[in-house]
Amino acid sequence: MLPAPSARLRFREMTRADLDDMADLLGDPRVMEFYPAPKSRDDAARWIAWNEDNYAAHGFGLWIVETHAGLFVGDCGLTWQDVNGVPMLEVGYHVRATLQGRGYATEAAAACRDFARVELDATELVAIIHPDNTASERVAQKIGMTRREDDHGGPVAVRRVLGMTL
Repeated sequence: MLPAPSARLRFREMTRADLDDMADLLGDPRVMEFYPAPKSRDDAARWIAWNEDNYAAHGFGLWIVETHAGLFVGDCGLTWQDVNGVPMLEVGYHVRATLQGRGYATEAAAACRDFARVELDATELVAIIHPDNTASERVAQKIGMTRREDDHGGPVAVRRVLGMTL
């Protein structure tokens, strides 16, 4: 299952054929500014494999996001994350640096929120965001999330958790 297409975007499962696009996306220092470091090509291959595993285990993961014309925009989707010892369904998103600021992340995240609500019958959704990543926090707020807590774990010293009841 996939999120329904939005006005400008469509979703599909990530495959090994997406390695070049994913390596460019996850290797871009601007896209990965709030991660410990940009990811290598091998890291991007592992990212794809992780999502393929998520599709097999859960029926969802991060999906490739592209325009209806087929332009690669980034990835967005749903994954299980540990938040202070509690598994929580997270919406995550990465948009190519050249396409940021056009509302694509919000549009994709809203489609994933709706997918979680309707297809998964989820009752709660979170976004885990670096405290300095105000653009990502705005995306989460635009889809209805509010700040819940700061999580003192994960890849950075503190991650901000925004969430919503679905």
